[in-house]
Amino acid sequence: MDIEGFRAELETRLLIEKEYIIQELSSINDEKEKLDLLGRFNEKYKELIKRIATEEGIDVNASYSNENPSNSENLTYEQIILGKTMNIYDKLSDELYEQITSVH
Repeated sequence: MDIEGFRAELETRLLIEKEYIIQELSSINDEKEKLDLLGRFNEKYKELIKRIATEEGIDVNASYSNENPSNSENLTYEQIILGKTMNIYDKLSDELYEQITSVH
């Protein structure tokens, strides 16, 4: 698994999703509905991980084969991907939150 390529593809697609949500902000007046967009962004993050993994032929539920066999942790590909990409999600969701809370 090329995690750096995976991260780059995920970041590109999440940026696009973030822009779609920002465009949608202008048509929403209710503050709760605006904040609900963050939940939708989180769902998109999870969906995109699964979609990209499928495109790459990665079974997210399969055990990750580590080069270090003495490592007793038995993590799945999904757990590895989440760990390696969470900072991208955090950065973009923080930016989205700023956009949501600054629009009046």
